[in-house]
Amino acid sequence: MKLSKLIAPLTHQGPDVEITGISCDSRTVTEGVLFAALPGTVADGRDYIASAIENGASAILSTPGLPIPGPYVAHENPRLIYGRLASKLYSGQPETLVAMTGTNGKSSTVEFLRQIWSRAGLKSACFGTLGVRYDGGYLPLSHTTPDAVVLHKTLSKLSDMGITHVAMEASSHGLKQYRLDNVAISASGFSNLTQDHFDYHPDVEDYFGAKARLFTELTPENAPVVINVNDDYGRKLAGLSEARGQQVVRAGWAGDDIRIAEVMPRAAGQRVELVVDQKRYKVDLPLVGEFQVLNAVAALGLARVTGVSTEAAIDALNHLTGVAGRLESAGKTKDGAPILVDFAHTEDGLDKLLRSVRPHTMGRMIIVFGCGGDRDPDKRPKMGAVAAKHADHVIVTDDNPRTEDPAAIRQAVLKGCPNAEEIGNRAEAIRHGISMLGPKDCLIIAGKGHEQGQIIGDKIIPFSDVLQAQDALKELAA
Repeated sequence: MKLSKLIAPLTHQGPDVEITGISCDSRTVTEGVLFAALPGTVADGRDYIASAIENGASAILSTPGLPIPGPYVAHENPRLIYGRLASKLYSGQPETLVAMTGTNGKSSTVEFLRQIWSRAGLKSACFGTLGVRYDGGYLPLSHTTPDAVVLHKTLSKLSDMGITHVAMEASSHGLKQYRLDNVAISASGFSNLTQDHFDYHPDVEDYFGAKARLFTELTPENAPVVINVNDDYGRKLAGLSEARGQQVVRAGWAGDDIRIAEVMPRAAGQRVELVVDQKRYKVDLPLVGEFQVLNAVAALGLARVTGVSTEAAIDALNHLTGVAGRLESAGKTKDGAPILVDFAHTEDGLDKLLRSVRPHTMGRMIIVFGCGGDRDPDKRPKMGAVAAKHADHVIVTDDNPRTEDPAAIRQAVLKGCPNAEEIGNRAEAIRHGISMLGPKDCLIIAGKGHEQGQIIGDKIIPFSDVLQAQDALKELAA
C-alpha cells in the first residue's frame, strides 16, 4: 500500500513509497516497513531511528521536528496513529469482540466467556495474559494487551479461521497507549480496581482513567457493558456508562441485574445461587474460590449481551474449567493435602485468594509468595500483612526480582509479616512448604501462576511453580 493511502488524511514528507508492514521494534525492520519511533517510559523509539533506517526502513512515524532524511510522518500522538495504521494493514476482525478490563479476574473471565460461547455452538477464542486460546488450539502472546500490530494481526488471523466471537483482556497499559483505539468493540466488562501498576500510573485516578477509557471512549454508545458494582470504582463506572446511554448490566454481590445470592463451598467447587433478572438459578460451579464466582458471573453477563440465552449460559457455568495459574491444582500429598498455584500478585488479589480458599480448608493454610522487582514497591508490606492476616504459616520467597536486590524485596514484604519464614530460593521454599503439610492442610503458591520463567537480572531462568511443586511431591514421596 502506498504511504499516502495508508496514512490518509495525514500527509508526509519525502517520496510516496510502498509500505508492506509496520513495526515499533527497529530490530525487526526490513525494506518496505514503516518504523514507528514511539516515545516510551523505559525506552524511547526515537533513539533507534538510525538503526531502523540502516535495517532498511522505508518510512518513519514519530513526533514532529525530527531531522529524518527520507519519508517521514509526523504527529503529536504517534502511538494513536500507529494503531490506526496497523488496523488498515491488518483489517480483518471477528464480528463480535468483547473487551474485559479491571485489576483482577480478566484472564479467567475471558476464558470462561469463551467456554460459554463454545458450549453454545459459537466459534470462539480469547486472548490476553495466557496467550490466544481457541477450540483445539493455542498461540503465545508477549503482553496482556498486545502491541497494536500484533493485536490486529491476531484479530485478522482469527477472522480468517472462521472465528466469530472473541474475548480479549484490556490492560491499563494497553488502554493508555492507544493499542485498542481502532478495534470495533461489541461489548465491554469491568471486574474491579485495586492497587497495581503504580510503577506506571502516577496515582489511582490515572489508573482508573486508563481503565475507564474503554467505556467512555472506545466502546460505542449503543454497545452493552457488564460491570461488577461491588466496589466504588465499579459503581462510578456504571454511572459514567449510563450517562452515555449505554445498556449497563450491574453484576456481583450488589448487582441489580445479576446478583450473587449465596455461595456454599464444597471440597472441589461450590453451590452458587444467582438471581438473574429477578429469577433464581442454582449452579454447581466446579471451581474453588469466591472470586471465581465473580469471574463466572461476569462471563455470564457478557455471554447474555452477546446473544447466548440465559438458560444456555447458566447451564455452561456448571461445566467451566479453570485456567492455568488461577487456583490451579499442582497435585496433592499422599495424605490428600492440596497444592494450589495462583497468579495473585496484588494486595487485593492475595486477599481474595486466601479468603476464597479458607472455607475449603479444614486444617492449616500455608502460603509461599514474594513480590516482583522493578514494580510498585508500596504493595510489598501490604501483601505481607494480608498473608499474615489470613494464612496460618507464611513463607516469603523470591518472585521475579528483575534488577532489584532480592533480599531487599523480601525485607520489604517481611515488614508486613515479621513472623514469616524467609527462604529466598523459590524452589526450596515450595519444597519446604509441601513438607510441612498435614492431612487437612493446604499449600498456596502465589504470585507467578502460569509463568514458565523467573526473571533474575536481565535473564529469564526456566521456572514453573506447578512443575516445581510436582517435582517436590515426587521427591518427598520417594
